[in-house]
Amino acid sequence: MTSHDVVARIRRLARTRRVGHGGTLDPMATGVLVIGVGRATRLLTYVIGARKSYTATVRLGQSTVTDDAEGDVIATTPAGQLTDEAIRAALVPLTGEIDQVPSAVSAIKVDGRRAYKRVRDGESVELRARRVTISRLDVLAVRRDTPDLVDVDIDLTCSSGTYVRAVARDAGLALGVGGHLTALRRTAVGGFRLTEAATLDDLERRAPEVVGLPLAAAAERFFPRRDASADEARVLSHGGPLDAVGVTGPYAVFDPAGGLVAIVSERDGRARAEIVLAPA
Repeated sequence: MTSHDVVARIRRLARTRRVGHGGTLDPMATGVLVIGVGRATRLLTYVIGARKSYTATVRLGQSTVTDDAEGDVIATTPAGQLTDEAIRAALVPLTGEIDQVPSAVSAIKVDGRRAYKRVRDGESVELRARRVTISRLDVLAVRRDTPDLVDVDIDLTCSSGTYVRAVARDAGLALGVGGHLTALRRTAVGGFRLTEAATLDDLERRAPEVVGLPLAAAAERFFPRRDASADEARVLSHGGPLDAVGVTGPYAVFDPAGGLVAIVSERDGRARAEIVLAPA
């Protein structure tokens, strides 16, 4: 199931076309997909840029055309001789702030066409490296269940735009045996965690009431909070600026009743709305 498939399903359940998601999951991946319904779709641009956490399995000893299990195997090199220490050492340079070349089979556009479409048409695609941050990468287990292959279970937190498939590929390259991803589960997007996620079956049972977190509560979870007076809320809801209070980055402004008025950023001594969310 693709992320778009999930959106289409929730549109039907919620009985509205105004549904979007906060960051694509590959079809083979499972886990957290943040969905916005109604006015909450306007917050998704911030969710897409949030840091994300994953658990994944890297298979060493095989390379695939897609850098994951969905693609054909293009090279096989026995990996059974690799020590646990060597595997852990190969992952160290892949953490921190790094320049990562995305998988060729990605949604990145090359001259107006998605890279994965070019690859499927038989083209050779080379993408530029991107600066990403992998702030945490832990090895959970090293398994040797299949001769000449080694499966490494990892847990990582990374910036938006990081390709976990590329981590598997680059670890395999560093060890000289090739590597690809066989499992991927997103466990968190920003402060939204897998433990609080609902399954599609859950949503089917409670449709059309599919929203698990009201708009104001979601904003309070995701942004710093500023409480406004009634007059300030009125000014902001009509597009006017407020006095700056020295809060860095976008923050959420709430009216005296606890309603979400806008997402605001400060510049030149004024606080101006990036998105106004107060009901008309």
